[in-house]
Amino acid sequence: MTTSNSFGLTGSGLGLRRALLPALQADVPDSIDFFEVSPENWVGVGGHLGKQFRRLTERHRFVAHGLALSLGGPAPLDTVFLSELKQFLDHHDFALYTEHLSFCSDEGHFYDLYPIPFTEQAVKHVADRIRRTQDILERRIALENASYYVQPPRAEMDELTFINAVLSEADCYLHLDVNNIYVNSVNHGYDPVAFLRGLPGERIVYSHVAGHDLEPSGLIIDTHGQNTIEPVWGLLAEAYRSFGVFPTLVERDSNIPPISELLTEVERIRALQKNHQHCHSAYDTSEVAA
Repeated sequence: MTTSNSFGLTGSGLGLRRALLPALQADVPDSIDFFEVSPENWVGVGGHLGKQFRRLTERHRFVAHGLALSLGGPAPLDTVFLSELKQFLDHHDFALYTEHLSFCSDEGHFYDLYPIPFTEQAVKHVADRIRRTQDILERRIALENASYYVQPPRAEMDELTFINAVLSEADCYLHLDVNNIYVNSVNHGYDPVAFLRGLPGERIVYSHVAGHDLEPSGLIIDTHGQNTIEPVWGLLAEAYRSFGVFPTLVERDSNIPPISELLTEVERIRALQKNHQHCHSAYDTSEVAA
């Protein structure tokens, strides 16, 4: 595979969870080109576990996908955490840091991700916090399109317009979560392909596929606890047709199966990338406007 971008990411990846460490210490399969971790789970971790983690980061490409920065929140930006995060990213030579376009804190952490009101004021608020984050980290970050279950109040624009406005105002990258587009399209009744095609493909640095849970009411919950379903694979294929082939990662956070089952999904990504590679040249995020 030759799918790559200016961060050195290539091909297909897997979210690293502690339950997978024993198997990966013995051998990292060739189908895994890069790993992703949530830095909140690893900053400050030492001892035997920290050494295991360091052995992997010394040998393989990693990206960091944050959970707790709360870029859309009203509380002051956590600059202490950002300073610790910068040291962590530098120490492990991480290729990239991404966060959710959402908020998860006010006077304390909510342990969930909530949607930001789709307003002009919110665009400016979030973009300002992204720029400050990038200044502290001394690197451009990427935003993930987030899943949400209730319509944000006081909306002045739709979700797609809001995402595009934030990315443009902050001049940051897009971390494309294909499953989140599908989840939101079902829960909120819009066309996922039209939504996908409306995103700025030139800003995509890598993407997620994941599974979800279906409630008896028909609501889809973005749990990352099941295998990826066929409509999500189809949407990923559409993304490759629309924007070219880009690095893509399997995200699994709960109900974690044996690594052999996860590798089936990783290898499916590689097959999709190979099938679509003849349509587009290797993806290069250096084309994004500086």
